[in-house]
Amino acid sequence: MSETEKKGITVKIDADLHAQVRQYIEANGMTMAEFVSKALDDELHPKTTIKEEKYMGNMRTMAFQVPEDLFQQIKDYLDRHHMTQKQFVLGLIQDELDRDYEEQQAMAEKQQSEDEPDEDEDEALDEDEGEDLSEEDEESEDEDEDEDLDESEDPEESEDEGMSMDM
Repeated sequence: MSETEKKGITVKIDADLHAQVRQYIEANGMTMAEFVSKALDDELHPKTTIKEEKYMGNMRTMAFQVPEDLFQQIKDYLDRHHMTQKQFVLGLIQDELDRDYEEQQAMAEKQQSEDEPDEDEDEALDEDEGEDLSEEDEESEDEDEDEDLDESEDPEESEDEGMSMDM
């Protein structure tokens, strides 16, 4: 949302909830507008947070350096979203690992579907085999006819023999 344009929202909430909100914003040095904006933004654009319980097993340390300007951008982001560096980095890592896993699964499914012929392809193969058999039958019939011609006498030869007999 642009910083210059502001619009108001008026809502009625339970008195107990209002007291809790008042206590929270005073403890965190926020205004009601900042609190409501943050709550609405968090609801509309949820941020990935990693539950610490998920990583209760053996822990390893990762350390790396980043340029100062990037560090300041990250720090500002973390302040706005009330996240720790650990939550932020673990969330990014987990999101990327999840994305990669889904991509690998999709590729495996695609490969499997390419390896298995469809039922339509099976039917087409059966039809092609039927056509091949009928072509083979036709070829064998042609060969049978050729053999019949070879076995019978050549018409010219029979005429020559007939002439010589007559003489």
